[in-house]
Amino acid sequence: MTSRDRILSSIKANAPALIPLPTQFTFESRFDDLTQKFIDVLASVGGIAEVVPDWATVIAKLQETYSGITAVATTIPELASLADTPLDGTSPHDLAGLNLAIIEGQLAVAENAAIWVDERHLPHRVLPMITQYLSIVVRQSTLVANMHDAYKLLKVDQTGFGTFICGPSKTADIEQSLVIGAHGARSLYVYILADGEE
Repeated sequence: MTSRDRILSSIKANAPALIPLPTQFTFESRFDDLTQKFIDVLASVGGIAEVVPDWATVIAKLQETYSGITAVATTIPELASLADTPLDGTSPHDLAGLNLAIIEGQLAVAENAAIWVDERHLPHRVLPMITQYLSIVVRQSTLVANMHDAYKLLKVDQTGFGTFICGPSKTADIEQSLVIGAHGARSLYVYILADGEE
């Protein structure tokens, strides 16, 4: 018997008893305040979030935060007055000089501050990645506790491309030093539109 055979035989003889796989495997997360949890976690990964009462406040906040900025695009009709860069009929290459993209997230996850966006609301998949600065509006009613809850709501066979975005672009690959804005948006502001606002 070769050493290989001895090793395999020993493994087989000491195999643990088989147990059935669980039929349902999900975690439950409970947070006293989903909104505050989302805000705190996003801050810990370099982003900023705040609750706003209506679209007028979103516009005022964006104008204050990005005063004087040009090359702005948005996918949100209520914020069209802020945009000077059209998205219809453009090529992704035309967005190379984009400074600010303002998009809407379809749902947000409190445990990790991830926001789901999909191509039903993005004319170009590259939009949230190619821009210098990114702002996302999410409705407070779309907040869920964890990724298990999020995946129960997602219908990836209907949305085509979709991605979770969590904070601005960042990397810590080089000497474990965190660098914000390394290969994508340099900042992320999230405006949480309060429940009841249409």
